[in-house]
Amino acid sequence: MPNKEKLGAVAEIVEQFNGSSATVITEYRGLTVKQVTQLRQALGGDTTYTVVKNTLTKLAAAEAGVSIDDSLLVGPTAIAFVKGDPVAAAKGLREFAKTNPLLVIKGGVLDGRSLSAAEVHQIADLESREVLLAKVAGVLMALPTRAAGLFQAPLSQVARLAQALADKTPGDAAGQASDAPAAASDTAEAADTAAASDTAQAADPTEAPATADVAATDTPAEPAEQ
Repeated sequence: MPNKEKLGAVAEIVEQFNGSSATVITEYRGLTVKQVTQLRQALGGDTTYTVVKNTLTKLAAAEAGVSIDDSLLVGPTAIAFVKGDPVAAAKGLREFAKTNPLLVIKGGVLDGRSLSAAEVHQIADLESREVLLAKVAGVLMALPTRAAGLFQAPLSQVARLAQALADKTPGDAAGQASDAPAAASDTAEAADTAAASDTAQAADPTEAPATADVAATDTPAEPAEQ
């Protein structure tokens, strides 16, 4: 039977798993306490980088209902428990590993799905949540202006725009969620193109176009595995 101290450690890891949107499992063999502290600072307050014991982590993962391949829990293990943006955390870990190659990203879990090391690196290549939201916001801010111009346009321009939208194939609307801003932009460009075309061909000059945690030392940060 695990002693009281181990039960408490397992409970802490379970709480970390339950409170995280993602986890990244790493091996830090050879890193010093100072380097681990620097990594924690680089990851920021939304990610907790915790040195764990593999046997206790297996127990905690099972209790939390998190599936982790046993091959990831071998050697000195530390886990990044991500409560914020998984993309930002993956970027931070990868950038640190570039200058500190002793840090090895082994895999992780995202929304209950196991990730390989390669998939963690792919997540690091994505744009952050803040950047994506900013792009979507930019598109949404642009659309009302163009829509206002469209409502002021002659009926012939509106009809041409409707035809342009009807000509778009159903496949244009398919794809991943990350394509949404581009699709919205295409629609707005279709409106501008239709408006400009009718303005050039209009015979009536009155028609108006749409307007547009520890002290830093150089000692190894490796706990005894139990």
